[in-house]
Amino acid sequence: DGCGHTVLGPESGTLASINYPWTSPNSTVCEWEIRVKPGQRVQLKFGDFDIDDSDSCHSSYLRVHNGIGPNRTEIGKYCGYGFQMDGLITSKSNEVTVQFMSGIHTSGRGFLAAYSTTDKSDLITCLDNASHFSEPEFNKYCPAGCVIPFADISGTTPHGYRDSSSLCMAGVHAGVVSNTLGGQINVVISKGIPYYEGSLANNVTSKVGPLSTSLFTFKTSGCYGTLGMESGVIPDSHITSSSILEWPNQTGQVNIWKPENARLKRIGPPWAAFISDEHQWLQIDLNKEKKITGIITTGSTLAEHYYYVSAYRILYSDDAQKWTVYREPGMRKDKIFQGNTELYQEVRNNFIPPIIARFFRINPLKWHQKIAMKVELLGCQFSLGRAPKITLPPPPQKKNDKNADFMDDFIHSVKTSLQTDKTTFTPEIKNTTVTPSVTKDVALAAVLVPVLVMVFTTLILILVCAWHWRNRKKKSEGTYDLPYWDRAGWWKGMKQFFPTKSSEQEETPVRYSSSEISHLRPREVPTMLQTESAEYAQPLVGGIVGMLLQRSTFKPEEGKESSYADLDPYNSPIQEVYHAYAEPLPVTGPEYATPIIMDMSSHPSTPLGAPSISTFKAAGNQAPPLVGMCNKLLSRTDSASSAQALYDIPKGQLGPGSADQLVYQVPQSMTHPTVSKDE
Repeated sequence: DGCGHTVLGPESGTLASINYPWTSPNSTVCEWEIRVKPGQRVQLKFGDFDIDDSDSCHSSYLRVHNGIGPNRTEIGKYCGYGFQMDGLITSKSNEVTVQFMSGIHTSGRGFLAAYSTTDKSDLITCLDNASHFSEPEFNKYCPAGCVIPFADISGTTPHGYRDSSSLCMAGVHAGVVSNTLGGQINVVISKGIPYYEGSLANNVTSKVGPLSTSLFTFKTSGCYGTLGMESGVIPDSHITSSSILEWPNQTGQVNIWKPENARLKRIGPPWAAFISDEHQWLQIDLNKEKKITGIITTGSTLAEHYYYVSAYRILYSDDAQKWTVYREPGMRKDKIFQGNTELYQEVRNNFIPPIIARFFRINPLKWHQKIAMKVELLGCQFSLGRAPKITLPPPPQKKNDKNADFMDDFIHSVKTSLQTDKTTFTPEIKNTTVTPSVTKDVALAAVLVPVLVMVFTTLILILVCAWHWRNRKKKSEGTYDLPYWDRAGWWKGMKQFFPTKSSEQEETPVRYSSSEISHLRPREVPTMLQTESAEYAQPLVGGIVGMLLQRSTFKPEEGKESSYADLDPYNSPIQEVYHAYAEPLPVTGPEYATPIIMDMSSHPSTPLGAPSISTFKAAGNQAPPLVGMCNKLLSRTDSASSAQALYDIPKGQLGPGSADQLVYQVPQSMTHPTVSKDE
C-alpha cells in the first residue's frame, strides 16, 4: 500500500512513493519489479530522495536488488533527509527489484526515481527543468510516465515553454515524446517572453505563465503542418460520416449539420451525428497516403449548442474497407484520446509513432449532450517506403525459463506491431522547428538580407562623401570668392597655350585724372572705370587720400603724353577702345599692383577747378586739366604715328587740332565758366 505514481514501460519508466511530494504515511510498503529486454541492464536515477533516517535505515529505507524473486541480491540500502544521489545505480542483469519501507516518522517526502536501459546515457527524471542545464542546446532522454499531477508547465508549441517547466512533461505536451514510451528530446534554450499561453494537448494541461528570463523549445521532425481541412484542400466529397443531424429551427427552416462543416475554425455549425452512440464516426479521405502526426479538435463553437466530444478512438485504413485501431507500440489496448472539455478550446493529440494511411476515421466514445465536432489533421507528405518488418527473436528453448512470461508479452507486442506496421517506426529526429518550405525561405533571406544591407550602405556612403566634398569645396572657395575655374592661377596656366600678341597690338594703358572723374555723376563713374580684363590689375580710383604712398605698378608710354578730351557722351560717336597692357615691374619689384590712393581734390565738396594729382607718372608735358565731361579713353593706332594719341573730334569741327585749340562741348546737364561754343 506504499506505491505512488508508477509507469513501467518496456525501456524506461517512473516510480514514486505514495503521497509524493507530500509526507508519506507511516507503516507502508511497496515493491516494484522492473524487467527490460534480455541482454540489457537497468539503470536507476533518483530525482528526489527524502526518507527518515532517525533509526539508521532500520524502519524507513529504500532497498535496490539485482534480479527478481528469492534469488535476488542486494545492491544497496538508502535513507536520509535530502539525500543527494548524483550517480546512477546500475544492475547486473535485465531485472531489478526496488523496495520502499516507511516506518514511524513525522516528516519525509519519500522519493521519485526514473529508470531506463543502460544505453540511455543521458537519462533525466520528470523533475528536471531547463534551469538545471547551462548549455544553450542539449539532448536528453525522458523516461515514460512523466505526466505527473504534481508538476506544472507553462507555454505551448511553437512559442516555447517557461524555463521552470518540467522538460519531459513539456515534451509530452509538445508531442515530442510519448508518456507511455518515453523518448529522446532535443532542447534549445532562448530568451524568455513576457507571457506564456496555456493549452490542453496529449492529456497535459499547460497553464498560463508570467515573464521569465529564458524559455525552451524542442527540435522535432517538422511534420506538423495542416493537411487541408481548414484550408479546403480536402474537398467536401472526401468528408463523410455515419449520420447527419437535421432539425428545424423556430422559423421552420431545416438545419443540416453536414460532415463538410467539420472544418476547424470554419464559421458556422459543426458536424453532428443524428444519433449519439459509440458507433458514430467521421471519416476523411486524404486522396493518397499521408504521414499523420496529430489531430486538433473543438466542440460546436456555438454558444447556444453546448456540444462537444470528450474522448474518442482513431482508426485508419488504406482502402476504406479494412480498418486498424490505433494503439501505442507494445500496448494491448486501444489508445483512448482525450477530447474537449468545453466547446471552444482547441485540443491537440499527437500520434507517436505517426500514422501512415489515406483514410482516417474518428470514433467518438464520450460526448456532452450530442456528438458534434470540428477537426484538423496534422502531418506531411509521405514519400518513404513501408517500415521494415520486425524480425522476431528466437523463442526460449525451455518453457520454464524465468523469462518466459516476459517473452510472451514481448511476442504479443511484436504481433500487435506487425498488424499496425505502418505506425511502429520512430521518425528521424531533425532540426525542423520551422517547416521545410519556411527553412528554404529563411536560407534565401539569410543571403539576400546582407547583400541588400551592403548595397544600401554603399549608396549612403557615396551620397555622404559627395555632400561632404561639395561642402569642403564651397568652404575653400569662400562665399564671395571666384569659382575654382575662374581664378587667376588657372588662367595663367591656360594662357601659355595661347599665341603671344605683337607689340603693335598691345593695348594702351588707361590714363585718367581724379579731377576729371570728380565731375562725373555717380552713375557714370562705374561706366568710366569699366575696362576689358587685362593680365595686370587695373588701378583703383577713388577720392579718399591725395597722395601716392608707393610707386604705381603701371608705366605710361614714353614720349609725349596724350591729353584727355571732354566729349559729349550723348552726341559723340562710339569708338572702339583698346587698352594696352602695362609693362611688368622689375623682378625685384612686387608682383601685384599697389593700391592707388587719390587725394581729396576729386571729392565733390572740393571747388571746381582745383588742381588734382594724377595717379600716374606721365612722360612729357602734363595735359592741362579740362573741366566738363569725362574724356573718352583713346587707344594706340596701327599707323606710323601710333606714338601720338588721336582725340575725338569736337562737335562742329572739321578735323583734329591741337590740344590747346580744342574746345569740347559740355553736356547740357553741366556748366563751366570757361566753355566756348563754336556752334
